[in-house]
Amino acid sequence: MKERIERDSMGEVRLPADVYYGAQTQRAVENFPIALAPLPSRMIQALALVKWAAASANEKLGLLGKKLSPEQIEALKKASLEVADGNYSDQFPVDIYQTGSGTSSNMNMNEVISNRAIELCGQDRFEMKKMIHPNDHVNMGQSTNDIFPTAIHVAAAKVIRESLIPALSECASALQRKANEWADILKIGRTHLADATPMTLGQEFGSFARQIELAAEDAQTAEKALHELPAGGTAVGSGINTHPKFASEVAGFLAEKTGIPFCEAVNHFEANAQRTGVVRCHALLKAIAVTLMSVANNIRWLGSGPRCGYYEIVLPDLQPGSSIMPGKVNPVLCESMIQVAARVMGNDSTIAVCGGVGGQFQLNITMPLMASVLLESAELMARCVDIFTKRCVEGLKANREKCESSVEQSLSMVTSLNPHIGYEKAAALAKEAFKTGKTIRELCIEQNVLPPETLEEALDPMKMTRPMES
Repeated sequence: MKERIERDSMGEVRLPADVYYGAQTQRAVENFPIALAPLPSRMIQALALVKWAAASANEKLGLLGKKLSPEQIEALKKASLEVADGNYSDQFPVDIYQTGSGTSSNMNMNEVISNRAIELCGQDRFEMKKMIHPNDHVNMGQSTNDIFPTAIHVAAAKVIRESLIPALSECASALQRKANEWADILKIGRTHLADATPMTLGQEFGSFARQIELAAEDAQTAEKALHELPAGGTAVGSGINTHPKFASEVAGFLAEKTGIPFCEAVNHFEANAQRTGVVRCHALLKAIAVTLMSVANNIRWLGSGPRCGYYEIVLPDLQPGSSIMPGKVNPVLCESMIQVAARVMGNDSTIAVCGGVGGQFQLNITMPLMASVLLESAELMARCVDIFTKRCVEGLKANREKCESSVEQSLSMVTSLNPHIGYEKAAALAKEAFKTGKTIRELCIEQNVLPPETLEEALDPMKMTRPMES
């Protein structure tokens, strides 16, 4: 492999001849061969977008114009947007488990944008590397300490808004459509996994729909936790070496570009020192994961069978379920959702530790890991919910016969007799029905518990699915 030699403040570094990155990136590649995986692509793209916003702000404030020509400024901004659009992804090899501030990745970005911008100006990037300098120009008015966490906020807010919220909203709508479709299908309710009073399958799925709807609202709140941006605090929050209006301008450019109402941090010392916004955001993602696990598990149970389980709904047949039992079909997408939810719950512990133990004084030193984990959680749930909706929820069918067959057999039918005969007598009837194998209705008729018309009205299972009328 052909090599070239570059020099930084620590001396000479050998690196591949044709890469866009430079000496500091190469040192990080050699220092951190740990996960053997770079930062998520969304984080890289967000960091490049922040660099574009920073260049735009410095241009507007008249700072870049003192050092670069208009052509060079445009090249710097264009190079930033090229990376933000997903180009040159192979030029960001720095491992997730790197320096805790993300300095290596920040310099990786500065070097790539610098060299690509020089190239856009029609110059040899290796001969003219100081023409658009990684530190002096691309990183103007910035520190890793404020820019890297800004990119975390931008990346996560974008995936939550663009992917997770729409996926949850569509899932809620799909579940509500099933609820409407099955509004007249009677079934038995269950509490403590034991038979309870009747309800409709539509009411059960309406509950699922509302749970996912609330999860979508949680996702919106999670996004809001990321709206304040640290950019402008530079090293410790004081804003040294940057323009007083830099922070608000960067936030404004990012808000306009993304459609997300980003704003300058209220207190830059807080914004630099701690990743509270990330911790709050992920706590809500965990709450969403809890809901997803519950709904998926309930659907899995309702579809259990087909002969020895509940089998009140029929899940789509997607793939053979067993390597040894022919014809077996499993609730694979429910199981996939449960695993994703479990991963997110585990990720929340990582985020909590990183937020608490990783933040000392003016800097959190676990930010690359926090970025990776936060984005993984949001993206996993977004993709899984989307697939779950399209390939599971939309294909669900109701097993009306199975739902309705168990209603009359339920001992909890006796509950509607409480207002007529009292709790104690109703309990005695339930015990006798269980002992004899008879239904509540059969015993009531045998013992003439209530007049026929009153009994018929009291034991109307559909009436039991709504509040008692006065």
